[in-house]
Amino acid sequence: MTNLKQTPLHELHLSLGAKMVPFAGYDMPVQYPLGVKKEHEHTRKQCGLFDVSHMGQIIVSGDKVAEALESLIPADLVGLNKGEQRYGLLTSTEGGIIDDLMVVNAGDHFYLVVNAACKEQDIAHLRTNLGSTHHIEVVDRGLLALQGPQAREVMQRLCPAACDLTFMQHGRFTIAGQEVWVSRSGYTGEDGFEISVAADACQAFAEQLLAAPEVEAIGLGARDSLRLEAGLCLYGHDMDMTTTPVEAGLIWAIGKPRRHGGERPAGFPGADLILHQVEAKDHTRKRVGLLAEGRAPVREGASLVDAEGNQIGEVTSGGFGPSVGKPIAMGYVGREWEVPGTTVYAVVRGKQLPMTVAATPFVKPNYYRG
Repeated sequence: MTNLKQTPLHELHLSLGAKMVPFAGYDMPVQYPLGVKKEHEHTRKQCGLFDVSHMGQIIVSGDKVAEALESLIPADLVGLNKGEQRYGLLTSTEGGIIDDLMVVNAGDHFYLVVNAACKEQDIAHLRTNLGSTHHIEVVDRGLLALQGPQAREVMQRLCPAACDLTFMQHGRFTIAGQEVWVSRSGYTGEDGFEISVAADACQAFAEQLLAAPEVEAIGLGARDSLRLEAGLCLYGHDMDMTTTPVEAGLIWAIGKPRRHGGERPAGFPGADLILHQVEAKDHTRKRVGLLAEGRAPVREGASLVDAEGNQIGEVTSGGFGPSVGKPIAMGYVGREWEVPGTTVYAVVRGKQLPMTVAATPFVKPNYYRG
């Protein structure tokens, strides 16, 4: 597919023997010769390097940027100090989720990282709503994620100052003469760093990281199983325009100052419905974790039914959890089925396979909080 975009690490992926697949309009590595399961396990035990350069990196600048972004995102951004990062949601006027993103207060501007499949619509959304008062700049930089319990040891050798960051903090540093933007965060449930570097320096920087004995290149396959074990939503699967933050179990992403009774209540798209659901708790479905009793994998799209075969929900993400040792999934069920320990059934090839509703994450997170 010659129309696929390429990240700055495309040639490196090929040289490492990656199996490439189309993803969000890019030619991306799904796995390397090590294989998905071993890549997953290596990240949990040591350290993995992920190419996430396909994601959108955006700078928003101008007067009162935090207040402006709060008109689109229900997070507490006014209360975000310089050098801090927060998870946020772009919401629609109907209360659905346009995208999820990371938001950094970088001092004289805010730095956003958005999903690859949504970045064009997100950029248009920002420009339509804020473009007349604020500068929206899309930056051409590579983005790497260094994840795993030994990520700190690797970073300590390259940039000791970055190791002073704690979970969801952000800093600007110089490594090998290049300015890098580093956030202590990731998508695996492990400690780690997300590192933005100039596109033309990205491959050399990645090769330097891969030269560390602890580090292996990790593809999209293991990235998906790692984030699923961590109970993290994937946009377009576990949440979308038809899903509210409350249904998705993301109430915590709605800052307390943005709720009724807070300092800056509402003022974001869909606030009436979303805040009503926060308070009334009358939404009819909820995202839950699911543990399989057998060994058969349960994939996205599988129907969830009760013991009599009545449909009660649907699986939105699923696969084998190498660290859990069994198939795991996430999906939506009616509220009467959301209690952990409840038995539901996934329909796989005409058979009803028992699954147990479980709290997420499936594995204990190892974020570094200092």
